[in-house]
Amino acid sequence: MESKQLTILATSDVHGYIYPTNYSDHQDRKLGLAKLATLIKEKRKKTPVVLLDNGDMIQGSPFTFYHAKFAREQKNPMIKVANKLGYQAAVFGNHEFNYGLDYLKQVIAESNFPWLSASILSSETNQPAFGQPYIISEIDGVRIAVIGVTTHYIPNWEEPSHIKGLNFADTLETTKYWVKKVRKEEQPDVCVVAYHGGFERDLHSGEPTEPLTGENQGYEISQEVEGMDVFITGHQHRDIATHLNGAAVVQPSNMGQRLGEITLNLEKNETGKWEVKSAIPKTIEIPETMKADAEILELVEELERDTQSWLDTPIGEIKGDMTIIDPLQVRLEDHPFIEFINRVQMEVSGAPISNTALFNNTSPGFPKQVTMRDIVSNYVFPNTLKVLELTGADIKAALEQSASYFIIDDSGEITVNPAYMEPKPQHYNYDMWEGITYELTISNPVGERVSELLFEGKPMDLAATFHVVMNNYRASGGGNFAMFQEKEIVKDIPTDMTELIADYILKHKTIEATCDNNWRVKK
Repeated sequence: MESKQLTILATSDVHGYIYPTNYSDHQDRKLGLAKLATLIKEKRKKTPVVLLDNGDMIQGSPFTFYHAKFAREQKNPMIKVANKLGYQAAVFGNHEFNYGLDYLKQVIAESNFPWLSASILSSETNQPAFGQPYIISEIDGVRIAVIGVTTHYIPNWEEPSHIKGLNFADTLETTKYWVKKVRKEEQPDVCVVAYHGGFERDLHSGEPTEPLTGENQGYEISQEVEGMDVFITGHQHRDIATHLNGAAVVQPSNMGQRLGEITLNLEKNETGKWEVKSAIPKTIEIPETMKADAEILELVEELERDTQSWLDTPIGEIKGDMTIIDPLQVRLEDHPFIEFINRVQMEVSGAPISNTALFNNTSPGFPKQVTMRDIVSNYVFPNTLKVLELTGADIKAALEQSASYFIIDDSGEITVNPAYMEPKPQHYNYDMWEGITYELTISNPVGERVSELLFEGKPMDLAATFHVVMNNYRASGGGNFAMFQEKEIVKDIPTDMTELIADYILKHKTIEATCDNNWRVKK
């Protein structure tokens, strides 16, 4: 029996990272397309390869922010690299729309490969808005169908002008339709679904892991859509390699930290058609010693140099002091840096109440002259914002959860609860609030530590509802904040917080370090 082996390689949620840096410093890191390029070239020496991107390629780093804001006249750097690497296709992610349709159309025009999404439709024709819902690639005599679908939750996040004229069809129903249609009409040997979306349920138990809004339908798709050999997922930035309902499933993390790989072993049947005998999924972490591909680095070297120069150029001035000397003290009483982050969130969202965290103990705060590098050194996570509708009782419960961050030690001093230090530090799971007045008394039992809670100078009505802005991780209930799960999302702001902070500083130029001392923690 004749047999052969093919490899499907997938990137997802690269978010504008080519050089192996996170832009907070100049340290070489295990991420970015330039290092993945070295892996990809090695794989191509061994078997025929289909290379796919699963969305969120063109936005998310200081590098792509710089291009979109200051260097649009230059060819898109992500597309220059993707063209060089020989991608067969890319799928639209939700962040592809962040810089507007004109920017996206230019990206598509510069691409030497098709952009796929069967689920993004023209509101005029109700047909796929950008041309191709799928491609058929013939690799070494094997016909491979790749169907692209995108989370239909985009209208809940995106600026309306950025998606004008587009409809977003239900991803599950779209995938069912196109897999059946392509299987019947194209008779491919291999059927791949590339979905810019993730899993709404635990992969083993099927129990919901998030509110079932439709943002992520990966589990439902895997259970209800027959005929998929390979299921590429993304959006959640997870590292997944498994099988579900007979399909090989991968999700290759984010920022180019991993490469998704599905090894296909095929045999020719008695009718002469290739059949998939096995599909072996895995994700490949960039090895410690892996060098970035010099050719890829050179392609975007000039723009990278300009970006690095811009990162070190002051974009605003702090009047007062926003430096952080003692992280514990920052978490015990109001601090100008924390108040600033909350004020940015409140202005951007229009919400009257905000919460944020000091993510780690190395955040330096802002010096007198603020650069973009200062922003990414302090705001280290790729968070976006959500506005939730919460009751006063929800807010109080969240404050009680945050208060569990502290204990009274043997010497009678407030210190960090060891549960927030082991097995890894979780300083990011303690929030500080603006727009309310509150006091936490740590000598009280856990669950009874909110000793004061006011809104507009009066005791907060626990039955009343309030709009509260927070990062997307917290809004999902991350950090054991179950009181936020399944709450109404009043507004979703999909732009990365580093961009929002930069835009705020660029707009205001001089930022006054204010501290209204609206909260405190006491023994």
